[in-house]
Amino acid sequence: MIIPSRAGRGAVGRRRFVLGGGACGAALSAARPARALASAILPPAPPPGSPPSLLPDQVPTLSGTRFALAVEQVPVAITGRRALATGINGTMPAPTLRWRQGDSVNLTVTNRLAVPTSIHWHGIRLPAAMDGVPGLSFGGIAPGDSFTYRFPVRQSGTYWYHSHSGFQEQAGLSGALVIDPPDGAAPRADIPPADRDYVLLLSDWTDVDPADIVSNLKFQSDYYNFRQRTLGTFLRDTARQGLGATLRDRLAWGRMNMAPTDISDVSGIIYTYLLNGRPPGANWTGLFRPGECIRLRVINAASMTLFDVRIPGLAMTVVQADGNDVDPVPVDEFRIAPAETYDVLVCPDRPGPFTIFAQSEDRTGFARGTLATAPGQSAPIPPMDPRPMRTMTDMGMDMGMGMGTGMAMPRAHTPPMAMPAPPGSTPGSATSPRPGVEVQSVAPMPAGRLAEPGDGLAGNGRRVLTYADLRATCPGTDPRPPARDITLHLTGNMERFIWGFDGRKFSEAPPIRLGLGERVRFVLVNDTMMEHPIHLHGLWSELENGQGAHRPYKHTVTVKPGERLSYLVTADVPGLWAYHCHLLYHMEVGMFRTVVVA
Repeated sequence: MIIPSRAGRGAVGRRRFVLGGGACGAALSAARPARALASAILPPAPPPGSPPSLLPDQVPTLSGTRFALAVEQVPVAITGRRALATGINGTMPAPTLRWRQGDSVNLTVTNRLAVPTSIHWHGIRLPAAMDGVPGLSFGGIAPGDSFTYRFPVRQSGTYWYHSHSGFQEQAGLSGALVIDPPDGAAPRADIPPADRDYVLLLSDWTDVDPADIVSNLKFQSDYYNFRQRTLGTFLRDTARQGLGATLRDRLAWGRMNMAPTDISDVSGIIYTYLLNGRPPGANWTGLFRPGECIRLRVINAASMTLFDVRIPGLAMTVVQADGNDVDPVPVDEFRIAPAETYDVLVCPDRPGPFTIFAQSEDRTGFARGTLATAPGQSAPIPPMDPRPMRTMTDMGMDMGMGMGTGMAMPRAHTPPMAMPAPPGSTPGSATSPRPGVEVQSVAPMPAGRLAEPGDGLAGNGRRVLTYADLRATCPGTDPRPPARDITLHLTGNMERFIWGFDGRKFSEAPPIRLGLGERVRFVLVNDTMMEHPIHLHGLWSELENGQGAHRPYKHTVTVKPGERLSYLVTADVPGLWAYHCHLLYHMEVGMFRTVVVA
């Protein structure tokens, strides 16, 4: 029951990018010597003198080619209140699955719930029948039944898996996938080998029924946003930018029936942010010895939360994005949207400890862990940054009006890139939708924002990753130019919590049809003031970010407010594929399409 019914709104769970296509990173992506593989599969060795019994609990890891996975309810008390999560084999998050490129895997999933379930292998290149989307690629797994997924593993890198049924992903049904390179693969020469290897699975947990959350948002879109502008902020803005500019700003937002404080639909008021299933107070810990190099596989398995990740006192080097190798990028911080993954290297030359700090974009909470030389250590937790404020730039209205709160902000330079030609009459290619009930506004001046780190991150004194920084280590495998453009507007009405493509929800929209082997360009225009991580199942998205033939391959592309971006797609696997926003509740209310490759 993952797909919204065409007869009306249906429940949809969160999906991740499917196919893993022909990026050369698939062959080398997580390559490292045997010593690193050993430390990745086994519990981390304690420093000298530390008894193994004191090692922190880790998420279980299952490796091999045959897996028996039971989907079942798991008792938890994350907030101190007893609740039932949805997990696998008695754990939440689900066990980390370790595969090897070149093997074929058999995964028998048994449903011990009272409702249907499913598993989607996010970012994995496989036949459409194994994608795990009920209503598109298979019929789902009924209570008491089993389904066996069988497919060859054609890639390596960091991915994840999750339910594609109802709200089970929000309830905890997700886990990490780590795919090792084939035996004999040469390690990457441009990065040091990893001595330790840890998965950092970020998520957002709530004790509240997710259906109630959607109902509350439909009733009042800012139901979970208690941080509105007040008389105090009006006076502060007046002192900083003048009474006239402040009044114009307030009136502009008032005319649009919007608020610049609307950063996240669901906030830390109702969410507890988790790292590997642990709340901040539980302090998940990964051990290391000074001088070792640590690979951190960061996965955002949250339903609705973008995280800004940093480790105060440690520089990070980004080496992989969405499972595919990229040239090393030194950073202090990166933003990761739901469904995305980033692999980073850190090489502490001193004992630490070091706090892994992942604050929500709206600054209402954080997930936290520690890298330490001994169990039980912890480092100071930094204060959260000031909350971001949306600006007219986020509404696609950057007209150089000034720098005040709610006013247009200057953009960082965006590297030159191929811009799409005007779309034709191809189904799925649309002109700007008309404002109305389902389209609250249309961005009059959407622009490229790939070189911007995101709202709340610019000018913070730290090196922050941008999409413009990502460069694939090898050129793409399909050098053909696109034969046509498919332009889609990301639309919504925040007051009514309506989301869709081109002003239409799933039940109203025809499928997007691609010919088998066709090369196309998708152009996305975000007419809303929120980020949307857009995930295309089954096919890689080659982001046009100014890197030429070294475009990064991604399975999930986050579109900033007021942004226009494009990516190339080769339709090389036939079938019905899901295409949707990976914010679970946006997809639930209709931000979902079907892509048909035939």
